[in-house]
Amino acid sequence: MRDLIVTENITLDGVVDATEGWFFPADGDAVVDTSDLVEVVRQHREAADAFLVGRVTFEEMRGCWPLQTDDTTGITDYLDAVGKYVVSSTLSEPGWEPTTILRGPLEDEIRPLKDSPGQDIVTTGSIMLVHDLIRAGLVDEYRLFVYPLVLGRGRRLFPDRTRVPELRCIEARTFVAGTVLLRHRAA
Repeated sequence: MRDLIVTENITLDGVVDATEGWFFPADGDAVVDTSDLVEVVRQHREAADAFLVGRVTFEEMRGCWPLQTDDTTGITDYLDAVGKYVVSSTLSEPGWEPTTILRGPLEDEIRPLKDSPGQDIVTTGSIMLVHDLIRAGLVDEYRLFVYPLVLGRGRRLFPDRTRVPELRCIEARTFVAGTVLLRHRAA
């Protein structure tokens, strides 16, 4: 069985809404070493062969990543090659292969995907989809890149305490730039 992993950039106060670009660690013109973080993200990519997102996140990514010509991180190559699964009732033509549109009830689409052979299934962004995955008990692991910021507003990963699953920490790692990776498995 494949693991479904939620990977999110998150503030200290639990905000995952990146509309203001808050999770970029650089401050003004300062150069911040993120090579250790980039390496961990690369390792996570190599362990996943399926990328699950909602329509809005998919369309935002499709409008950005395939157009990159100078990406040295490997993210463009990964996203162009990985099997992408988009949960949408309105998307008709993905326009970015390989992509599969999932239209049925969430659990009916995700459980067979998790039961199929392969590596990890990763979702990022797509907060409405993530909330639905949490509510359905489909998430196996949370990889939270915690940035040392407090916004006080914005959408949160766990907006309702009653939906928070029981978790156990399997890794806590601090990066040079001050970001902390917290990995938790659903108990």
